[in-house]
Amino acid sequence: MRCRRCKKPAVVEVRRHNAAFCDSCFQAYVHAQVRKAVDGLGMFSCDERILVAVSGGKDSLALWDILISQGYRVDGLYLGLGVGEYSKRSQRACEAFASERRVNLRVYDTAIEEGYDVPRAAKGPRTPCSVCGLAKRHLFNRLALEGGYDVVATGHNLDDEAAVLLGNVLRWETGYLARQKPVLQSTHPGLARKVKPLYRVAERETAAYAVLRDIDYVVQECPLAVGNTQIELKHALDAIEETSPGTKHAFLFGFLERAAKAFEGEDAVELHACSRCDMPTGGALELCAYCRMRDSLTGSRGPSAEEERL
Repeated sequence: MRCRRCKKPAVVEVRRHNAAFCDSCFQAYVHAQVRKAVDGLGMFSCDERILVAVSGGKDSLALWDILISQGYRVDGLYLGLGVGEYSKRSQRACEAFASERRVNLRVYDTAIEEGYDVPRAAKGPRTPCSVCGLAKRHLFNRLALEGGYDVVATGHNLDDEAAVLLGNVLRWETGYLARQKPVLQSTHPGLARKVKPLYRVAERETAAYAVLRDIDYVVQECPLAVGNTQIELKHALDAIEETSPGTKHAFLFGFLERAAKAFEGEDAVELHACSRCDMPTGGALELCAYCRMRDSLTGSRGPSAEEERL
């Protein structure tokens, strides 16, 4: 195979575009996809401070590398969730990446700072992935606001977004479908803007980019995620993609371009401040879902927002 752009020997095939690229042209292709996502949807500007949520995996570290290369003001945040050796390896990968590039990384250990970890939470009524997801959503937002960042960027790629979309369509989760966007603007002073700059890049492409950039990342999936529904949905889409390249792209972008507007407003909810942490929450309960979960895991009430200010 020859590179589509320069005709040199190709090293990466992108079947969904019926194309192949050499090393340098493939990296340029990935960068172009991220620029198109960022500029096309106005995700952020060079003047804004960006916090990238990094896990030690290929996607988040590749995203951090790309944004650094493109000159953005970007720091990393790693959440230590206490998943044994897996979390230790993941943290080391993030720390090595930050050290090599001399960029800022904040490590936030939930066992130390919040009084729980995911393995402990797995013994309760919630599943490990449920606890992990709720903790990440809350802490990414809270720590970004506390740190003075304008936007939180995550490494969700095209495959991730297609799998989430498939799950939401199969269950007709209209509220979640309304939020199936590469950009979630801040609708409240207590909510940071959230963006997914890799939504135009497939998972195999981020893996190839990481290898070509010599990014040392953790290959292993979280051991607590075995049987996770989204992973099974990704496998189902992989099987379709194998025989029909471009299916994931067509599915996701078809929804974003032609169907997403039909669900606008389905996630509308009146927000109020949580009486414990001051973060915005919906519904009639005074405590947000995160504070209720944390109480159930730690067995303590914890200080209210007013008590913390004092």
